[in-house]
Amino acid sequence: MRNTTLLTATVLAGALTILGTGCNKLKSRDDLNKGVTAYKNAKYNDAVGFFKEAIDLDPDNPNARTYLATAYMMQWIPGASSPENLQFAAQAREEFNKVLERDPKETVALASMASLAYNEADQLPGDQKAAKFDEAAGWYTKLVTADPKSRDGYYSLGAIAQKKFYPALMLARLNASMKPDDPGPLKDKKAKAELAAKFGSSVEEGLGNLKKSLEIDPENDDAMAYMNLLIRERADLADDSAAYKAQVAEADGWLQKALDTKKLKQDKAEKKTQGGIQQD
Repeated sequence: MRNTTLLTATVLAGALTILGTGCNKLKSRDDLNKGVTAYKNAKYNDAVGFFKEAIDLDPDNPNARTYLATAYMMQWIPGASSPENLQFAAQAREEFNKVLERDPKETVALASMASLAYNEADQLPGDQKAAKFDEAAGWYTKLVTADPKSRDGYYSLGAIAQKKFYPALMLARLNASMKPDDPGPLKDKKAKAELAAKFGSSVEEGLGNLKKSLEIDPENDDAMAYMNLLIRERADLADDSAAYKAQVAEADGWLQKALDTKKLKQDKAEKKTQGGIQQD
């Protein structure tokens, strides 16, 4: 009789555990839904509370931690140096890292880690800026590896190449007593050779990544604009005036294409808006 009683108690305890686990999962989903609602209404602090509860109730909830990290990130203001703002960035990074520990190819986390580093870089000086852009490029490389159709991943890699090359080129021009609007190529042959050695391959890789972004989205006018910038700046490394002019002409073509595409998209948006108003 005693053995039967023990067996019954054990079974009952197991059943209660399973029932409790099931209830926790349901409560976790409920908290997740409440958090999403708060998030959509820009009540990020409330959303953080709900997402934390969802994780506590069900640590295996696949979406709660990603939402928690994103809610922290949405409260972060790039460039602001208050302790609270820096804490938001640190908390977002910590949570996204936890997401990536479970799934190294989770694209939202990869894109967000890349975006954090990219936006932080813009606020930093000199070598710190370059190092932070390198960090961002590393994350974007992981992103396009996980998602070869990531238009923004390829675009951002191209933008980073331009942002790293441009300051060095402008300094070389200044040292060569060249004004910003003076035609190239760069007059100082030694400086030109050094720039080509240091940045030549990264500029070409940047252009290649921008082209991949445009293959995915032929109307990506931002990628076209950076094609214009990188080619125009690369022209300063040309061997002679004729090669320089040819690259500037190519850059002008991309600039015009960017402007035309932007206008075309604006026209489409206006027609869509007008159509919606007429239907109302």
